[in-house]
Amino acid sequence: MTMKLTAEVITSMRVAKVFRENKDKITCIDVSINGETMIASSNDDSISVYCCLEGKPKRQVNSKKYGCDLVRQTHANNAILCSSNKIDDTVRYLSLHDNKYLRYFPGHTKRVVALQMSPVNDTFLTGSLDKTGRLWVCERIRKHGQYPVGGRLLYASEKRGKVTLHFNT
Repeated sequence: MTMKLTAEVITSMRVAKVFRENKDKITCIDVSINGETMIASSNDDSISVYCCLEGKPKRQVNSKKYGCDLVRQTHANNAILCSSNKIDDTVRYLSLHDNKYLRYFPGHTKRVVALQMSPVNDTFLTGSLDKTGRLWVCERIRKHGQYPVGGRLLYASEKRGKVTLHFNT
């Protein structure tokens, strides 16, 4: 079923449910490719996982040491990518099952402002205020590619299996 989003449809929408698991500002939200789960990171260093089918929270994990800014679901059911907003600018691969880091992806020297997972495989792109874009593979610690750019990153997008970083030059 599809619905055309018009001004009338959008203005008729109302809040159906409010979740209060996060105690501070939400920094990022990501919905799984199949639409069944949603994750949200917050300035209180917590990551909340929600079941979209039931409209209920599933669990909450903390990232007190490193903080958590951007979050993305991966192809693994119980693992996510998250960028740090504390100690350094490393992206971390986190197991939600036992709240342990599986891998670290260091290299950026300034805040990561874009994190985009490929919808077709385990590669992901990061973009940073250090004016670099990096291509990574979840199974490897080393970067797969690095791309210096001459401007500030605007956003990352995905279209038909291709992940793109967009910069302002």
